[in-house]
Amino acid sequence: MRALLQRVSHASVTVDDQIIGHCGRGLLILICAMQGDTEAEAGRLAQKIAKLRIFTDEAGKMNRSLTDIGGAALVISQFTLAADTSRGNRPGFSTAADPETGRHLYEYFAGQIAALGIPTETGRFGANMQVSLLNDGPVTIWMES
Repeated sequence: MRALLQRVSHASVTVDDQIIGHCGRGLLILICAMQGDTEAEAGRLAQKIAKLRIFTDEAGKMNRSLTDIGGAALVISQFTLAADTSRGNRPGFSTAADPETGRHLYEYFAGQIAALGIPTETGRFGANMQVSLLNDGPVTIWMES
């Protein structure tokens, strides 16, 4: 699985002019299931993200995790993280998981984040979404399982 984490002061996702998910201080997590990914990988990635020390402590050092700060997560499916731009001018997405598997692993991943006690909201799989965020830092981190 591929994830792009953005440390945020707040974030929201809108579909058809309706806010369907939001979070305050925490992480906007853009997630993509790749071919061959499993629930085990999704679970390990959720654990790693929850414990990743990218929030500042009293000394201003990145030393606290999402769990440590009582932060929230907004999890958005984004198959374009599978983009292959190595040839030509049009990205290919053939390494992304098929839609059925992608949806399952996206929902499973979001469920795993929530199961860790992190308030979690989501976007809508396969929808045209507008995502709004106030990046804190800015801190943006790329992860793969």
